[in-house]
Amino acid sequence: MAQKKENIVMFPFMAQGHINPFLALALRIEKTKKFTITFVNTPLNIKKLRSFLPSNSSIHLLEIPFNSSDHDLPPNSENMDSLPYHFLINLFQASLSFKPHFRKLISNLIQEKNGQKPVCIISDMFLGWCEEIAQEFGIFHAIFLGGGGFGFACYYSLWVNLPHRSTDSEEFVLPDFPEASLFHVTQMTDFLRSADGSDSYSSFLRKTLSQWSKADGILFNTVEEIDKLGLTYFRRKFGRQVCPIGPVLLTPGSQARSRRDFGISPEECKNWLDKKPSCSVIYVSFGSMNTISASQMMQLAMALEGCGKNFIWVVRPPLGFDINSEFRANEWLPEGFEEKIKVSGRGLLVHKWAPQVEILSHKSLSAFLSHCGWNSVLESLSHGVPMIGWPVAAEQFYNVKLLEDMIGVCVEVARGKRSEVFHEDIVEKIKLVMNESEKGKEMREKALQIKEIIDNAIKDEENFKGSSMEAMDQFLNAALKLRGEDKGKIHGAPS
Repeated sequence: MAQKKENIVMFPFMAQGHINPFLALALRIEKTKKFTITFVNTPLNIKKLRSFLPSNSSIHLLEIPFNSSDHDLPPNSENMDSLPYHFLINLFQASLSFKPHFRKLISNLIQEKNGQKPVCIISDMFLGWCEEIAQEFGIFHAIFLGGGGFGFACYYSLWVNLPHRSTDSEEFVLPDFPEASLFHVTQMTDFLRSADGSDSYSSFLRKTLSQWSKADGILFNTVEEIDKLGLTYFRRKFGRQVCPIGPVLLTPGSQARSRRDFGISPEECKNWLDKKPSCSVIYVSFGSMNTISASQMMQLAMALEGCGKNFIWVVRPPLGFDINSEFRANEWLPEGFEEKIKVSGRGLLVHKWAPQVEILSHKSLSAFLSHCGWNSVLESLSHGVPMIGWPVAAEQFYNVKLLEDMIGVCVEVARGKRSEVFHEDIVEKIKLVMNESEKGKEMREKALQIKEIIDNAIKDEENFKGSSMEAMDQFLNAALKLRGEDKGKIHGAPS
């Protein structure tokens, strides 16, 4: 008789940059053929997920009730990507309303399985309260951070300590993470910079972050060998199991299905790239949620036109406009820009979405000008592509710090959504990375070395298991061990 598979419950926050790594992790765990996965989210996110899960997948999608209008959010707002920034705190606070529903969901799952508990609950960094429910039912609980150790160590320390409030200087060190060296106030979002501990962002985030230390384990979408410093911070801080299991990334096929409407088809993009010489194209994208100001956009356009390089640029409306609305090139770009690049064949302007992995893996690609969100970082480094960093939100500033100061695969070109940027400076950085300068060659070599480290970390062969696969095994074994010790002691189950 086939052995009963243990169930793992996964619950990401409602944002594509969180859902995607969770789904990639679910698909990886599913491949082991040892577990069933219950994937929890709000109705609209589940509907979207249903449309692009592989047809042979056994992942069970489960809706948790949610009505955005009950939380002063626009109707049908169930994903961070569809919301203007000023609504984010509403979505954060709304996520607290899931608690009773999630408790009921776990209780129902146990009843359906005749008292058999899930082996583990893996919840999002913003859903730390899941730990209380896991504790109540005696279930192993882990938090999965779709980001890197260093970026989140800085993010965690900054929000918990607010060190910029205790100095008049624009530079400061983190009291519990001095080895991360100096920080500047420009490496903080507006929310963080104005935080004083009593504002709504501080209240939500500091409570949420304090719950991380109660989890049985923390999973990071990173690789031990390139991110040791940040991982060491959390091991020292929490004394808990910290598992770097990355990169967990969706394959190009499943990503294509997750992008509801590409601005360009992968085939069209490939045909354009095929016509370009090897290592001659720069790819520019700020991710699914981010954009820059209209004046910064104008300078970036002038730089791309003036640098003489081939480029693919994913454009979204600038700050102050609905990021998902139509892009008005005649208003937001230099006059005749779109026409000029079309005629010259040197540039490709993509509206909304681009097949990012297909672009980064193409031989004609040379560099990636990015906001340095962690998914983009991993996709770039997995293909040995050096980066030009323009962080705009969350922990992106600290990802750039890691990539530039500690790994040597990135140069920062600008910082933030509103900082003053000049096209001449952007041109200089593009040429530094793409031309055969000493620095450019060194960055390219380092990026290829990192690619090799990443490839090794996720190897799973008969005679060799990479560090990330080992960490994944350790995590699953720890959950199973607790399960084994707890057999027959199921809360509320018939004896």
